[in-house]
Amino acid sequence: MSILEDLYYGKWYPSQRTKPKNPELELVHQKISASIKALKARLSEQDYELIEELSDLNDVLISILSASDYISGYKSRGFDDN
Repeated sequence: MSILEDLYYGKWYPSQRTKPKNPELELVHQKISASIKALKARLSEQDYELIEELSDLNDVLISILSASDYISGYKSRGFDDN
């Protein structure tokens, strides 16, 4: 079954993340992981928790923006449900 069919039948949700095969993405992911480890080693537990909270909020922001862009894409193609 294709991704579009899975989406149609409710077996896949656009908010779920897939892992694209992109070397640049993998490199950025590795750099982020290394930076997080370095921060954890340098910061107090309280300061590191603040960084984790900031990261979580950034994830929420990205999710909201992605959903908005997804909806806007359909609206711009005439699939507006309003």
